[in-house]
Amino acid sequence: MSDNNSRRSNLITKYVLKDKHTIESEMSFFDHLEELRWHLIRSVIAIAIFTGLAFSYKEIIFDQIILGPKNPDFWTYRMMCQIAAKYNIADFCVDKINFVIMNTELAGQFMIHLTSSFLVGIALAFPYFIWELWRFIKPALEIKERQYANGLIFFTSVLFGIGVLFGYFIIVPLTINFLGSYTVSAEILNQVSLDSYLSTVGTLSLGCGLTFELPIIIYFLSKMGIVTPKLLRSNRRFAIVLILLVSAFITPSPDMMTQTIVAIPLFLLFEISIFVSAAVARNKAKKEAEFYNS
Repeated sequence: MSDNNSRRSNLITKYVLKDKHTIESEMSFFDHLEELRWHLIRSVIAIAIFTGLAFSYKEIIFDQIILGPKNPDFWTYRMMCQIAAKYNIADFCVDKINFVIMNTELAGQFMIHLTSSFLVGIALAFPYFIWELWRFIKPALEIKERQYANGLIFFTSVLFGIGVLFGYFIIVPLTINFLGSYTVSAEILNQVSLDSYLSTVGTLSLGCGLTFELPIIIYFLSKMGIVTPKLLRSNRRFAIVLILLVSAFITPSPDMMTQTIVAIPLFLLFEISIFVSAAVARNKAKKEAEFYNS
C-alpha cells in the first residue's frame, strides 16, 4: 500500500514539474516576444523620424535625389560623356532624357511625397534596424560569436549603403535612359507617370542594397552548413552565367559595356562570398580540432 502511495506521489510530482516546466517555457517565449516587440517598435520609431525629416526637405529629396537621374547634368551621365569623348564612343554619351514625368491623379503628388519619404526613411534607418536586431540576438550568442557579430553589423550596413549607391548612380540612370528613350514609333511620346518613375528609382536602389548583402547571407548559410566553399567554387561557371543574365535583366540596354559595368560588382560579390564561406569553414575545422584534442 505504501509503495502504491509512493508511486502515486512520484507521478503527481512528475506531472507538476512537467506543467511547471511548460509554464516557464511559455513565459520565457512570451518574454522573448515582448523583447522583440520593443526592438521592432524602436525600429519603427527610427523609420518614422527619418521619414519625417525626408518629408520636411522635399526640395532636396525630389529635385536633387529622386529627379536627379532625370537630369542630363546628373553625375553618371557626365562621366559617361567623358568616357565617350576619351574613347570615341559616341553612343555612350547621354545629353538628353527623352521622356516627361506627369501626374494624373488629384492626390498623386501628395501620396508620392509620402511614399518617397518613407523609402528614404527605410534606407536611412536600415543600420539602426540591424543594430536593434543585433541587440535582440546578442544574449543568445557566445563571447566569440558576439565579437564576430560586431563586425558583421558594420559590414552589413556598409554593404547595404554601397549597394544603394551603386543602384542609384549606375543601375537607375542606365535603366531610365534606356527605357525612357525607347520608342516603337516616332508618333508615340513617352509620358511616364510619377508613380512609375518613383517605383523604378526606389525598387532598383533598395533592391541593389539588398543584393549586396550576398556575402552576409553566405556567411549565415555557411554557419548552418548549407553552403560550403567547395560548392560555391564548383558552381562558379553557373554563377557567372546567372550574373550575366541578372545584369542583362537589370539593364535592359543591349550595350555590352553597360552590362559589363553591372556584372563586375556582382561577380566580385560572389568571389567575396567564397572567401567568407572559406573563412567560416576554416573556423569550424579549427574548433573541431580543438575539441578532439582537448
